[in-house]
Amino acid sequence: MQKSISLIFTLLISFSVLAQDLKSPSSFLGYEIGTKFSRHHQVVDYFEHVERQFSQYVKLEQYGETNERRPLVLAYISSEENMKNLEQIRESNLKNAGILDGTSNTKDVAIVWLSYNVHGNEASSTEASMLTIYKLLTEKQEYLKNTVVIIDPCINPDGRDRYVNWYNETASVPYDIDQQASEHSEPWPGGRPNHYLFDLNRDWAWATQVESQARLKVYNKWMPHIHVDFHEQGINEPYYFAPAAEPFHEIISDWQRDFQTQIGKNHAKYFDAEGWLYFTRERFDLLYPSYGDTYPTYMGAIGMTYEQGGHGRAGLGILNDEGDELTLVDRLTHHTTTGLSTIEIASKNAQKLNTEFEKYFDNSKLTYKSYVLQGHPDKIERLKQLLDKHEITYGFAQGGNVKGYNYSSSKQGQLNTSNKDLVVSTNQPKGKMVKVLFEPNTKLSDSLTYDITAWSVPYAYGLDALASKSLIDTNNKLVSGYPMTIADPTATGYALEWDNIMDAQFLAELLKQNIKVRFTEKPFSAEGKTYDRGSLIIVRGDNKKIKDFDDKVNATAHDHKRTLTALKSGFSSSGPDFGSPDIKLVNPPKIAMLSGEYTSSLSYGELWHFFEQQLQYPLTSINTDDLSRSNLSKFNVLVMPNGYYGGLLDEKLTEKIKNWVQSGGKLIAIDGALNSFADKDGFGLKRNVADSTSEEKNLTIKYADRERDYTKNLITGAIFKTDVDNTHPMAFGYDNHYFTLKLGSSSYSLLENGYNVAYLGDNPKNVSGYAGQDALKQLHNSLIFGEQPLGSGSVIYMVDNVMFRSFWENGKLFFVNSIFFVNNNAYEL
Repeated sequence: MQKSISLIFTLLISFSVLAQDLKSPSSFLGYEIGTKFSRHHQVVDYFEHVERQFSQYVKLEQYGETNERRPLVLAYISSEENMKNLEQIRESNLKNAGILDGTSNTKDVAIVWLSYNVHGNEASSTEASMLTIYKLLTEKQEYLKNTVVIIDPCINPDGRDRYVNWYNETASVPYDIDQQASEHSEPWPGGRPNHYLFDLNRDWAWATQVESQARLKVYNKWMPHIHVDFHEQGINEPYYFAPAAEPFHEIISDWQRDFQTQIGKNHAKYFDAEGWLYFTRERFDLLYPSYGDTYPTYMGAIGMTYEQGGHGRAGLGILNDEGDELTLVDRLTHHTTTGLSTIEIASKNAQKLNTEFEKYFDNSKLTYKSYVLQGHPDKIERLKQLLDKHEITYGFAQGGNVKGYNYSSSKQGQLNTSNKDLVVSTNQPKGKMVKVLFEPNTKLSDSLTYDITAWSVPYAYGLDALASKSLIDTNNKLVSGYPMTIADPTATGYALEWDNIMDAQFLAELLKQNIKVRFTEKPFSAEGKTYDRGSLIIVRGDNKKIKDFDDKVNATAHDHKRTLTALKSGFSSSGPDFGSPDIKLVNPPKIAMLSGEYTSSLSYGELWHFFEQQLQYPLTSINTDDLSRSNLSKFNVLVMPNGYYGGLLDEKLTEKIKNWVQSGGKLIAIDGALNSFADKDGFGLKRNVADSTSEEKNLTIKYADRERDYTKNLITGAIFKTDVDNTHPMAFGYDNHYFTLKLGSSSYSLLENGYNVAYLGDNPKNVSGYAGQDALKQLHNSLIFGEQPLGSGSVIYMVDNVMFRSFWENGKLFFVNSIFFVNNNAYEL
């Protein structure tokens, strides 16, 4: 006992000496923290100062870089002894989870990860991160004896600086608390998203963004016991902390539920003492797997969201509706309090956290043991890339029949497997995450949810799949590869089947090199092989001006891992010959896309990212404020992202767009953009009208029941099986069915004077996710994707957004086909 007291006294003396040289955030920054917004570089500078002064207790690591070249950094904070053994603690924790082999020799150190400012304009938390590390080292160092704290001071530096720079140049001095002041109204797109306008708090599972990809690499090296994601909400809301609201995903353990409550009670103790308001168990559930609370939870942690009132609207101070002034100082103080409280209770329960963390990785009670997936090798490859990001292991089938739940038929069935079929087992440490991502239908304990209720990976990637209750034997590696295309100067041309987005990337690159490419609208056979609709043909005669034609085509094929077939003759054994009108040149599209305040920044960002980072094909963004004076004749494709165009498209501007289409333009309207054309003269899109013979609306529903009753009108991200006309160019590369992710209950009738490319028939049924009974009634015989010819051009209607969060991989080809193939007779610029 005397030795323990002596050790603690020695540690306190050591910390005290070091603390004399450690500046507070206010002292370092030159202003009282919370009286100004700090730019990201200032935050990094402060953490570097802390590391210099407390190098025995703090280690800073740059784990990545944003699109705008800002550093992504982590700070590791613990006792001097723990920091000396940091790598051993990390490896022991992974052994505890079964990720590394061997026996863990450290089971009494808690690992707490605090993530700040995932939404750039929820900016108080990054300020709080600086105060938190300062107080932790100068006032709460006893927590560090058995706790490793990992702080990410800013997950989204690009979004934060977008907000902070705007606010700093806009705000009055002193700040104006009037809600109507300009400093409380961010311009489009706001600071919430990252560079590509993605919501990084919806990207944990899909990892489409560089910030997420970098974070997952280091997160999977640590697998913390507790993860907190700091947020802000509306200015009139008090503080929210755990426990979360229902629905909880069924794999969440009783311990994870209970410890959230313990943490919440610890926070409440501090908030009650200060008279601060808070709420728990409302709004923020634990279901959708791509959040900063759910993803860590499904990886064994106690994952939590903390929400402070304020958001981007609050600025340095604002008067809320109750007449109280909410300041940045208030907001960061609350976040600092819950951060330190979290570390405190983790320290008090370090051994229990380790014990329960180990228990979580027992997956023996999971119903499905293996998920078998078969389909095009490119689609399998893209799924492997996703699994690799999460360090989820997989293998390949050894052949034979496998019985289980068939995703396509939504009932029990079987698959005849081969060694090309992917098998993902739950018999691995991350088996529960496998279940969450792959399960055909997520169990819902409550229909009132915060986000989508379906995301099943086999549907999203367009793969035939079967969930088996048996553990399927696998081979570790698939012996495969893309056979090299051999340049043949005697060939008439080269052919490539059209199946998925990787073929589209190849096409885009050829067009950028001014290589002319044809595609077939009808199947043909040549030299013993059949080519389906959409197949590409690169004819030598079209490219006489291309120097080193064969070398360029084959080098591009190699870069994109495409295997081309050299064809000696343009004379087909069946189907159209190369000179047929049914084998058409792909006119290189000149694409414009609307941006600005009338568009959804998220939808615009999804498309922007797709063109730049995935398809890698150029486009021009036109701000909606400039649309009326834009020269659309310079473009032959105009993309309208999901948006709210009612205040933009008056009669004159609508007529301008219609005239452009009639002259040969191609308009692609997505999701909410369809509202601007539904039931309008000259456009064939009609809203589905409710059946007037249906039962009368209940007008006596109790006030308390209204919200829940309204869910019968909602579709909260559900998956539907659609019929597809795969003879239409928009559907080249698809089968006659497609599983669509429907994000809402908007419904449009089948086109009378156009092409219904994908649609729901007489009896639509969601195969996964929640759809209210009244919403389902509206979907009978409804459009999903369609084309309306208009003069020499076309309007393409995409009711469902295939680019949503960029994870619905199997939908992207519909959009690409619309760009390159649909109405290919439209004018060439």
